[in-house]
Amino acid sequence: MDISSVCIVGGSGFVGRAIADHLSTEGTRVRVITRRRMRAMPLTVLPTVEVVVADPHDTASLARCFDGMDAVVNLVGILHEGGRETFERCHVELPRKVAEACHSAGVQQLLHMSALGASENGPSKYQRSKAAGEQALRRAAEGMPVTVLRPSVIFGEGDRFLNTFATLTRFPVIPLAGARTRFQPIWVEDVARCFVDALGNSRAFGQVFEICGPRQYTLEELVRYVAKTLGRRTTILPLAGAAATLQAFMLEWVPGKPMTRDNLASMKVDNTCSQPFPAIFGFKPSPLEVVVPEYLAPATARARYSRFRHDAGR
Repeated sequence: MDISSVCIVGGSGFVGRAIADHLSTEGTRVRVITRRRMRAMPLTVLPTVEVVVADPHDTASLARCFDGMDAVVNLVGILHEGGRETFERCHVELPRKVAEACHSAGVQQLLHMSALGASENGPSKYQRSKAAGEQALRRAAEGMPVTVLRPSVIFGEGDRFLNTFATLTRFPVIPLAGARTRFQPIWVEDVARCFVDALGNSRAFGQVFEICGPRQYTLEELVRYVAKTLGRRTTILPLAGAAATLQAFMLEWVPGKPMTRDNLASMKVDNTCSQPFPAIFGFKPSPLEVVVPEYLAPATARARYSRFRHDAGR
């Protein structure tokens, strides 16, 4: 299938910007839907990118935005609820509306970003809503080719994952809920590459791909790695049970909500892939240790060494 134009819903976000950059480099026409033009301003310098301000929850607006597009990528997601932005609205209702609008506009392929751990029996509302969203999207697609990607936690320059830990390591002691939970982080550029490689690929039609980085870490190991990269000494105090719940409850009231009780519930199960990285994508994901020093501590000698290794393809 020839894909020459792609519309990205949520394209002004962390993953969306990376996908748009990859597609623009290839000469693909890209239309980015955003509710706030200012968030998408960095994309306006890309030669093949068009930014459209629209409400993604309005099916008629979506259909107009999808008109003339070969493929649509839906990236909209939230980590915690707030006001009107509920898991049900963003993870279930919106994917259904996107699929319906794709069908109305004659879109050839729909790609959807879910999340590793999505399950109707998951311990958190987040995980259950992601699974429900996948089901709603498939039903509404009515036979249109659909590809679902489930990434583990995503890191990269500007992420809200490792950069949050970088802020925390300024403190001498870090109480840490979920310290023993295992994660398998994947670089945002590798996530973007998976989406781009799946476009027009008939082998990806109807498939669900779990995508993870090459190595697993406990949350405590990740925090220690960030502290070491930044040259900071900090003591980590693992929390469990009521103490962990109390910390999550308190952090719900902090601006930006670094953690919620629902986030903590998600960490009852490891966030790791059950299978090797999908061979269909034709590349191996980059190790965290090669990428992170470049943006977390760019002035260090270690960062320069890691960049040399990365540029050499090692």
